[in-house]
Amino acid sequence: MNTTTRVLLAASVVLALGACKSKSETVEQPRDTGTPVVTAPVDNSGRFTPADLDTNACLRQRTVYFDFDQDTLRPEFQSIMACHAKYLNDQPGARITLEGNADERGTREYNLGLGERRGNAVAGALQGAGGSASQLTVVSYGEERPTCTQSDESCWSKNRRVEIVYTSKQ
Repeated sequence: MNTTTRVLLAASVVLALGACKSKSETVEQPRDTGTPVVTAPVDNSGRFTPADLDTNACLRQRTVYFDFDQDTLRPEFQSIMACHAKYLNDQPGARITLEGNADERGTREYNLGLGERRGNAVAGALQGAGGSASQLTVVSYGEERPTCTQSDESCWSKNRRVEIVYTSKQ
């Protein structure tokens, strides 16, 4: 990997981690009441907790989509990988199963292999962002678990995916 690629990869990880940073929420009261601004308590530790899996917008994104016949992670999913990798770092007992899927085109064997390669691509991205390989399991379902059953491109694109499933949250 050349120096330029390394610098770009490091910069994208730093930006992605910044996008997933925990922030406090401010609720403003109507101005005519004279009531002061109320802020929610801030967790200064900066660590994800199991409750964040349901409340944090970045962690709630648990589906990674792929282009036709591809097993390369698209750039728009890098920030999601950084969030989930940070969660894995913050919760060493957490475990993830990465469920690779493919659309109905291709043979059963090819699609099983493609689903596995897609799962491995997500596992590699999680590890590259700081996640631990011991917390990850890859499973391929090939074309066996479609989310959409029509035979057109808009449907097929929904089936080319990896689902991130937390099997242990702590």
